[in-house]
Amino acid sequence: MKKIKFVVKLSRGDVRSPEYVQRIDRVPIQMTTNRKLALLMGRFTAEDAIKSIQTSRCIPELVSVRVGA
Repeated sequence: MKKIKFVVKLSRGDVRSPEYVQRIDRVPIQMTTNRKLALLMGRFTAEDAIKSIQTSRCIPELVSVRVGA
């Protein structure tokens, strides 16, 4: 059975590669460009992370990932 988890992808609108949330227990939230190191989280946790990092210069988005149970 596969479960759906989420990663938060952050695009800054320029030519840099997208970043993903790696840790949310620190202030500011720790980011990584390696998707394999991205934090897999539930929908509500991911939405909270998006609210905390949302600014006018960056566009966070929720990306669903299927993981084996």
